[in-house]
Amino acid sequence: MRIAVTGSIATDHLMTFPGRFADQFVADQLHTVSLSFLVDNLDVRRGGVGANIAFGMGQLGTNPILVGAAGSDFDDYRAWLDRHGVDTGSVRISETLHTARFVCTTDADHNQIGSFYTGAMSEARLIELKTVADRVGGLDLVLIGADDPEGMLRHTEECRSRQIPFAADFSQQIARMNGDEIRILLEGATYLFSNEYEKGLIESKTGWSDEEILSKVGHRVTTLGSRGVRIEQAGQDPIEVGCAEEERKADPTGVGDAFRAGFLSGLAWGVSLERAAQVGCMLATLVIETVGTQEYQLRRVHFMERFMKAYGDAAAEEVRKHLG
Repeated sequence: MRIAVTGSIATDHLMTFPGRFADQFVADQLHTVSLSFLVDNLDVRRGGVGANIAFGMGQLGTNPILVGAAGSDFDDYRAWLDRHGVDTGSVRISETLHTARFVCTTDADHNQIGSFYTGAMSEARLIELKTVADRVGGLDLVLIGADDPEGMLRHTEECRSRQIPFAADFSQQIARMNGDEIRILLEGATYLFSNEYEKGLIESKTGWSDEEILSKVGHRVTTLGSRGVRIEQAGQDPIEVGCAEEERKADPTGVGDAFRAGFLSGLAWGVSLERAAQVGCMLATLVIETVGTQEYQLRRVHFMERFMKAYGDAAAEEVRKHLG
């Protein structure tokens, strides 16, 4: 099963300021703020929802096709993804713009000052999925993840016109989208991904009830935080899967991306929706135990031991055949 993952490709530049931002502001001079903070450290991490999901699928051996836009500074990141089983042959390289970048400084009180540079991400709208499909011999599913909003709309319309099954996954972009855009992006989706808060926001912005949305998509997949995930389909009883036990909680960033990577890998293997959700929850647990969205290691034996403990021998035996 050939799955293309469209979505943002970015790097995060994270710095720590040992003092408090609040101590640096002068109340009657806020209209002319000019500050520079001497920071203690700098962490540069690979990110972007498209790249995060593709990385997780690559770790599981399902060879995803990453579709997105990056800058000429993408060479090292590309090599990293290539080494971890991701097909980066359909990443568009901008001739003028840098790869999208998030720059953030956090103070001692955990307040943050950050900036997001979209850069080459804005060129995602120029990527044609037919070109991707022709290169790899066809596409069985396209995940349309958070990216350039116009690019998301164009990918969705192309999937419909070419009758390519697609999964709608708005995540970070849902806050800036209006009801009309969300309706276009979800109608006819084989899968609709969201967390609980986003689920309510989708219903509020579209004006559609839960039942109406279920009638317009094949499956609604809602992540429930520490309670796992719920999968709904019109006329069917919901499927609920709990999380695997955490060994520690280090950083929640990228947990949703990891779930999607595991779930989509399960679909690529052809296992049941319940089993796919279990793989997603297990991979998400590895990510929450690690600082960074692509810093975890998937050691097969360790993964299967924990998977079996969480979901039982029969489930583990089925997944083991695909994981290797």
